[in-house]
Amino acid sequence: MPVLKSFFKKMAFWLCVIFCLVTFASLTPPDDPVKCKSGNTICTVTNSYGAFPDRSICEAAKVEYPRTEAELVSVVAAATRAGQKMRVVTRYSHSIPKLVCTDGKDGILISTKFLNHVVRTDPKAKTLTVEGGVTLRELIEEAAKLELALPYAPYWWGLTVGGTMGTGAHGSSLWGNGSAVHDYLTEIRIVSPGLVSDGYVKVRVLSETMNPEEFNAATVSLGVLGVISQVTFKLEPMFKRSLTYVVRNDSYFGDQALTFGKQHEFADFLWLPSQGKVVYRIDDRVPTNASGDSVFSFFPFRSQVSVVVAFVRSLEESDELSGDANRKCVRARRISSFLFGISFGVTNNGYPAVGSQDRMMSSGSCLDSHQNGLITACPWDPRIKGEFVHQTTFSIPLTHVKDFISDVKALVKIEPKSLCVLELNNGILMRYVTSSPAFLGKEERALDFDLTYYRSKDDPLTPRLYEDYIEEIEQMALLKYNALPHWGKNRNIAFDGVIKKYKNANLFLKVKERLDPSGLFSTEWTDQILGLKGNVTVVKQGCALEGLCICSEDSHCAPNKGYLCRPGKVYSAARVCTRVSA
Repeated sequence: MPVLKSFFKKMAFWLCVIFCLVTFASLTPPDDPVKCKSGNTICTVTNSYGAFPDRSICEAAKVEYPRTEAELVSVVAAATRAGQKMRVVTRYSHSIPKLVCTDGKDGILISTKFLNHVVRTDPKAKTLTVEGGVTLRELIEEAAKLELALPYAPYWWGLTVGGTMGTGAHGSSLWGNGSAVHDYLTEIRIVSPGLVSDGYVKVRVLSETMNPEEFNAATVSLGVLGVISQVTFKLEPMFKRSLTYVVRNDSYFGDQALTFGKQHEFADFLWLPSQGKVVYRIDDRVPTNASGDSVFSFFPFRSQVSVVVAFVRSLEESDELSGDANRKCVRARRISSFLFGISFGVTNNGYPAVGSQDRMMSSGSCLDSHQNGLITACPWDPRIKGEFVHQTTFSIPLTHVKDFISDVKALVKIEPKSLCVLELNNGILMRYVTSSPAFLGKEERALDFDLTYYRSKDDPLTPRLYEDYIEEIEQMALLKYNALPHWGKNRNIAFDGVIKKYKNANLFLKVKERLDPSGLFSTEWTDQILGLKGNVTVVKQGCALEGLCICSEDSHCAPNKGYLCRPGKVYSAARVCTRVSA
């Protein structure tokens, strides 16, 4: 009977893979993150995953959908006159932390959903001006029409221009000005509260030469300076890229991670620590006359069959409930092998895969959708039983990367199965970043580590299998190696005292005071992460399970389920929720 059961599970897994490969003519687009009871009033807002780190649903008095800058100016002026709090929400609301929330129920949400137009093109100057609600995909496509390219970008094209600036979103490169989108701007138009003499609103045009302080504050703004109305990008002539994925043993990975980014312009890694493997992305710029027409269509960003996604999620929940890491590891190896076998979704006729920059830099085809009743959807769509995860993302200075990798490998040596949960979610994505003039941008050359892992959907007090290992990695990065957290992809503890890590934090706060002295675009949450009022940790029963606190006593874990607060195994200063045998 156990043999038969195992056979059916294996068969189900491969049926899942086959079904997921099917191409559908019509898909289901993501839902609007804002829901209102009456027209555009009495609203709630969440993120694209359906849950903030503390699982709260944020409320607002109403949502505004301006379609022009003039309408946006009118909205900000009216709210300023009334003394109402304001926050900006993007079309897909991809930030995990509560950056979109207003305080209480009386605030106003300003959606940039319809502020998605091209304002101005200048092929000779190689510049493109767009509104803040333009998605990364739209920006890439508009640039391509001019035979121009954005040199670096995040891999998911559902982000908006304003959203990337709010959180410092980036791709992977040590070359040029680095991989952050905001470091390729020449001008920003921002709409902020004004004085009575200004008509309660002020539109500022910022550039690095004319207003360097305001410009370097606005390029990574956390949404506390106002609404990004328009942005001008400095682009490059279109070029092609040549991509090859190679799997290598991770024995010498610590040394190679320091040099690989200097050798290849778009280098990155997918680290599979429990398997002892690394997928190296050998990715370089080539001339436009190079032969090839490949497309980067990352498989996990494609639309999936909802029932299949639900089945896979059920398997994961079953493994968590049974405490069986072996099954997780088996599936992780199969998934890794499958993804590498299809080149992670890059269309090609063998390596190298050569294609133009606009078709190789970013993807997200699950957004290309018509309504089909959720037969298919993005795999994280909260309306289906799909992916529900934590994300922990941080940048470690290159000078410390080798030691950090060594510490993680030491943890894996203690328990090789411990990080299979990461490999079920494509492994640890590692991208190169450089220092930025943005006051809240990256401080130095670094590697960005992106960890995605299981989260209980039904009960925040449910502990995770081997959760102490991931918690130790998280604390090791933030506390031992002084890593900078990604503003848009982390749990609460990553932001505790974070503002002290930025040498230009005081300059940012001075600009904030000038542009919005009454703090109408600020909230309790943004005040906490900027070090102005309290901190973001929430100390209560079970708080460490969801990253709301670092445990200091057993009650912060799940003592009734055998999870107690204990020191780390490699980084002894860590305090993690460990399953203790009776």
